[in-house]
Amino acid sequence: MSFSDVFKSSFLSNINTFSVLDVLLALGLSFVIGLFIFIIYKKTYSGVMYSDQFGVSLIAMAMITSVVIIAVTSNVVLSLGMVGALSIVRFRTAIKEPMDIAFLFWSIAVGIVLGAGLIPLAVIGSVIIGVIIVIFSTRRIGDIPYILVVGCADGETEKDVEELIKSEAKKSLLKSKSVTQAGVELTYEVRIKEDDTDFVNKISEREGVNNAVLVSYNGEYMS
Repeated sequence: MSFSDVFKSSFLSNINTFSVLDVLLALGLSFVIGLFIFIIYKKTYSGVMYSDQFGVSLIAMAMITSVVIIAVTSNVVLSLGMVGALSIVRFRTAIKEPMDIAFLFWSIAVGIVLGAGLIPLAVIGSVIIGVIIVIFSTRRIGDIPYILVVGCADGETEKDVEELIKSEAKKSLLKSKSVTQAGVELTYEVRIKEDDTDFVNKISEREGVNNAVLVSYNGEYMS
């Protein structure tokens, strides 16, 4: 068999063709489930800056992935070329929120499952995942950490502030200490008691305290 005979063989002539009804059904379901993912993302978002564009991209990601999987499953030759084409694609957009990665993977997984024709798996799995995300996003797991920045005039004030923080906060940890000619700046990570922030007022009223600032902190950003 020569090289040209490979392209004349029945291997290419017997390629399965896709059904228009299957494509429309997959795209319709991927849009509906993608919209469901978008609603869950919007409802549970807790980052710094919400982006509608990212939410819309979740819908598009599910639909695009469905089209790709349908093409791959209906054409063996195209599936080989698709592997090579997708292997050179690089995404440069930085993902700032850990949950954004989960939502992206969720959309891609839905597109793959629907493209493969596993409709019950996509529907039931998405409902369960959505319910779990909503439940855990609305419940507080542990105490909210705060960053407390206090400017002290001298060492005596520093000791006074330290004792007050230990008595008023549930838990405190000194993160940094900066000493200048203007005084001492202390940065504490604190866990407050029952969302009671009145102790910050007590700190600011102490003699020798220049300023006291309390901000929420999640390990990546302050708000």
